[in-house]
Amino acid sequence: MKALLLINLGTPDAPVKKDVKRYLTEFLNDPRVIDFPTVKRKLLVNGIIVPFRTNDSTLAYQELWTEKGSPLLYHTEALADKMASELKGEYEVYFSMRYQNPSLSRVMAEIERKAYSELVVVPLYPQYASSSTGSTAQRVMELMSKWEVIPSFRMINSFFDDEGFIEVVASNGRKYNIASFDHVLFSYHGLPERHINKSCKVPGCKPEECISENTYERKYCYRSACYETTRRVVGKLGLPAERYSVAFQSRLGKDPWIQPFADHVIVDLARKGVKKLLVFSPAFVADCLETVVEIGSEYQELFEENGGEQIQLVESLNSSDAWVKALKKMVLKSA
Repeated sequence: MKALLLINLGTPDAPVKKDVKRYLTEFLNDPRVIDFPTVKRKLLVNGIIVPFRTNDSTLAYQELWTEKGSPLLYHTEALADKMASELKGEYEVYFSMRYQNPSLSRVMAEIERKAYSELVVVPLYPQYASSSTGSTAQRVMELMSKWEVIPSFRMINSFFDDEGFIEVVASNGRKYNIASFDHVLFSYHGLPERHINKSCKVPGCKPEECISENTYERKYCYRSACYETTRRVVGKLGLPAERYSVAFQSRLGKDPWIQPFADHVIVDLARKGVKKLLVFSPAFVADCLETVVEIGSEYQELFEENGGEQIQLVESLNSSDAWVKALKKMVLKSA
């Protein structure tokens, strides 16, 4: 028997200050997330960022939370359950979070006890980034390195150009009358420019080149992967270049981050007369704080303040049957 482990980023256990603080402390102290020297990172995170962000983040999580809890958690759990049904007899399916619960260490300890012949790991981040996929891969390998028996091992560390993934994203957009919207925005999670510079393997790579073409050497360039995902989705939807934009959200700190910034683009579009805006968020496979609250609530308010009327968020893939089938095909194809 084989095991499949699905890993998402993480969520507080509850939308209360102590749990949000614990989540932010673990997440932001990861040296792949804030890649500063240890002393500088700890002073910045524990002395400034966490104390000043906990209250606002707690309010945001309270807005996000539903009767079922954190959407990121229950959508990931539902995805794992459906994958278990699809792969019954071939794989036993587990899920965990990189930060907080279900903890990666606890879930992998359970996997170790079962002595599977093979372990397949899927970090649920379509576009590779050191701060998400890289951190998850590193932690998985750290834990496995302590096992007495290490099984055959595979990791799907990106799927930004996977045909099944692209089709499900496009299909979610087709649920809306795209022609009735003035513009379409593809909003991806932001990254510091220094992260991009460290992971793109093209010597002297220029942003405009990564934007225009995704070559083999740019497979792990986050910026290039985001634009390639967008190209493939708009190709499915038949959108002309003037009908859509790409932007990056959720920046932190004063260091240079990948641009254009989503909030700036939204203000600019509203001031140019765009009234109805359809927003995709293809960096997230499950709805979360960045989609439901940041785009669906905060950006809606910003849009209205500058003359816009409606932002319609295209829901994430979550645990839809189409996404389950696409992910199953991806797992089996990688064998």
